[in-house]
Amino acid sequence: MNPLAYMDRAYGTIREKIRAAEEKANRSVLMVAAVKYTDAAHINYLHRQLGVCDVGENRVQQLLEHWDALEDRGGLRFHFIGKLQTNKVKYIADKVAMIHSLDSLRLAEEIERQAAKHGRVIDVLVEINSGNEENKSGVRREEAEALCLALQALPHVNLRGFMTMAPKCEKNEDYRKYFRETFDLGIDIWEKKLHNIGRPVFSMGMSGNFEIAIEEGADIVRIGRALFAEPSAEEG
Repeated sequence: MNPLAYMDRAYGTIREKIRAAEEKANRSVLMVAAVKYTDAAHINYLHRQLGVCDVGENRVQQLLEHWDALEDRGGLRFHFIGKLQTNKVKYIADKVAMIHSLDSLRLAEEIERQAAKHGRVIDVLVEINSGNEENKSGVRREEAEALCLALQALPHVNLRGFMTMAPKCEKNEDYRKYFRETFDLGIDIWEKKLHNIGRPVFSMGMSGNFEIAIEEGADIVRIGRALFAEPSAEEG
């Protein structure tokens, strides 16, 4: 018996929920598999058996370990979704498709330096601290505009949109306001300040609240626990 077969059912359930939310929102949504608590075997299974191509890494060291251990990286896209230190950018600049957690000009300038070395343009999302929480990553809402404007001077950094990690809420419905505020802020900056044509990308929502996030504008959802949590013995 395949010990990873439980993921078929988990992924099927998540895909159905995303598909229903996509139809309601009338747009496509990308699922990024958050692999913080799993290993290369699970990523291989996701990619080869289930066709998942986008994985999200929270830690540089773990990304590098997964990168070396994967049997086949062809077609896989790595997203960096965790807190990124400037001194670690050099290790992932040639590997990631998108950085979701840009939260300072200093970090952006380092991404610019390292991307230029590899002749790459790296897609980034500005992370919004939607709850204005102390000791939480992301820029405060009132600082987001200035950072976005500064990115225009960096040719190897391509601002694609915004990400948020909402504060922990007791009820799923309570997340809605943080997603909505992030979406409204991002659209305002994109259209009024950057004068960009088209719509920015929003990375919002995780296992417990991704349906609400999609309702409020998410284009990317980051799913970990719901995808990798093995069923208990009672569940079979």
